[in-house]
Amino acid sequence: MTALIQTIATPDGAFTVLADDRQRVLSSGWTSDVETVLGRLPAAIRPEALREAETDAAAAALAYYAGDLSAIDDVAVKQIGTTLQIAGWSALRAIEPGAPLTYTSFAARLGSPRAVRAAASICARNAPALFVPCHRVLRTDGSLGGFAWGLDVKESLLARESAGV
Repeated sequence: MTALIQTIATPDGAFTVLADDRQRVLSSGWTSDVETVLGRLPAAIRPEALREAETDAAAAALAYYAGDLSAIDDVAVKQIGTTLQIAGWSALRAIEPGAPLTYTSFAARLGSPRAVRAAASICARNAPALFVPCHRVLRTDGSLGGFAWGLDVKESLLARESAGV
């Protein structure tokens, strides 16, 4: 498979989108380093080749940064994982902007309120960042917790979303 790759400028820095030939986001994040974006993917869906091209997802990300927080909602993604991971990534897409959950609440949404570590792992293994908004999950005490792309980016995204609600 040849994947599409596009890097755009955002207020939070360079943002790179890696999408398949059907415009489904495989991986994305706040970097211009292609290897870092590729490294977020499981080997089973790593592309054989890359082609620079405009992506629907990059246009949606620009619209999000321009104030349309719902622009990312319908961007197609392609993720492979366990049944729990797939359910978790789907549940992340249902978290409304400006209404972040704690890891405990997120685990409860998955039907396993005690599986906080599993909930955190689902967030950590999320490759199509922004489009599957794992940044909307916080520690139980309300602190940011972790984020693959840096806590400054997570904080900026949450501030943008709480202001836009």
